[in-house]
Amino acid sequence: MSTVFIHEGKNIVERSKYIPLRLTDNERNLLRILEGALEISEYTDHVDISSSMYGVFFARTNVTKKSQIIEHHLKLILAFISGLYVANNLVLGSKMVRKDSKSDFVENEQFFQNIFEIGRRYKIMNPDKMRTTYGKLMYIIQDAVTPEILPELNVHIPIKCVYHLLQTKKALHLLDDPLLIPATQCVASHNQQEIMIQIETKKKSRIELKQKYVNVTETLLTEDDLTIVLDSLSDSNSYILSNRHPVDMMIGYLKRYFHPNKKEKQFSLAIRSGDGGSCLTHDHHTQYKFVLQSLELWREIQHEMFKLWLCSDDDLLGKNSYRLVDTGQGLQRMQRAPAVGSSMNSILSTVMRRVGGWVGLSVVHLGDRDVPNALIFIDKYTQVPRILNPIVNTIERIATLVSDPLCGQFITEFGGCDYLRKIILRDFFRHGFDGSGDDGGSCVDGRLTSAWNWTSQIDKKEYYPIFLLTGFSGFDGSFKK
Repeated sequence: MSTVFIHEGKNIVERSKYIPLRLTDNERNLLRILEGALEISEYTDHVDISSSMYGVFFARTNVTKKSQIIEHHLKLILAFISGLYVANNLVLGSKMVRKDSKSDFVENEQFFQNIFEIGRRYKIMNPDKMRTTYGKLMYIIQDAVTPEILPELNVHIPIKCVYHLLQTKKALHLLDDPLLIPATQCVASHNQQEIMIQIETKKKSRIELKQKYVNVTETLLTEDDLTIVLDSLSDSNSYILSNRHPVDMMIGYLKRYFHPNKKEKQFSLAIRSGDGGSCLTHDHHTQYKFVLQSLELWREIQHEMFKLWLCSDDDLLGKNSYRLVDTGQGLQRMQRAPAVGSSMNSILSTVMRRVGGWVGLSVVHLGDRDVPNALIFIDKYTQVPRILNPIVNTIERIATLVSDPLCGQFITEFGGCDYLRKIILRDFFRHGFDGSGDDGGSCVDGRLTSAWNWTSQIDKKEYYPIFLLTGFSGFDGSFKK
């Protein structure tokens, strides 16, 4: 790979509205306090199991008992965050707890707004972090912004993004500067000399931008502001590239090892309902197109993930009410997600035009039993790189195993390097997209469910030892902070 800048073109201004700012050192300190409070909190355990609220609309209704339960536990978590802040910084923290307990929260409204915004912003840029606490955080804020619970307290503010900072600093024209591209490029190359050239170019571009925009009469930008903006854009490029890369690789494998109109006898992608757990019946050509359009959709979603994150944030913390419903996978908060739905329909239309037609259903489940709310939706699609990366790693590392005497002999028994790759890819392209999700599995979300079902059966595959030999440890990633 070479120099990569994801946001080139006229849409950089629009994209900057969805790119979160990198956390400062002080904000990271507050993040640790928030994470500590969320780790030990049992908020949802107490709030989302009240029998009086099963299947009953809550967010905009007056249910005294439920409201009291929520208010009590909200005040507990707010008090605990305050206590951790005092323990962390006695001088500043002591100023927060001098008044009576009721007014403390209102007097410190800005503190709670900032610390909750920091948690939300950090999660967007680091989806592999806060995996056990982010949902709890969003549900806490979701209840806190309900007027009937704490009408005197507002803990919600919009997520801080690049566009907003530049706008307040009167420096939006920075986004049109050609130097922005080399200054925020993602350095990605296998050539050491090329890497050094890219790094040097990046440094020079940043110095020039500093001379043009810092401490000049046209803008209010400080050197720290400019650094945060450039680092945030650079982070977003790296984020999108790393999450889109495994999808691009899988699309490349599909086109390299299979042909839509030509099928090898042992490597046909055809599937039949009832065979191997499949719920769909597709011939080779149809399945090839079904897999390709699914991968293209996942690629586009990864490319637009920042926008989807902020749409999800708006839907969860907006004016839409929720209700507790037993979806068959536990008690969930069911809530409409119009912002995410609108963005997904736009993404789907883009992919349909690109691939030419559509195989299967184009239904996007949102606010129903399959995908109860925007939080569940965004969590589903952060799984895509976790599913595909281990497969890509295995496919790429098979060639290195051939040189090992023992492993090489094992691979030879499978028919050689490329033959083994085709065995693995054929199985995934067939049974990772075989309709074993809801609604027959051909809907937009059912495709991802089918792929996840395939990962749960990996240890039963004949080629599973190859995965282990290439360093495979699982598809679910780490749940550590």
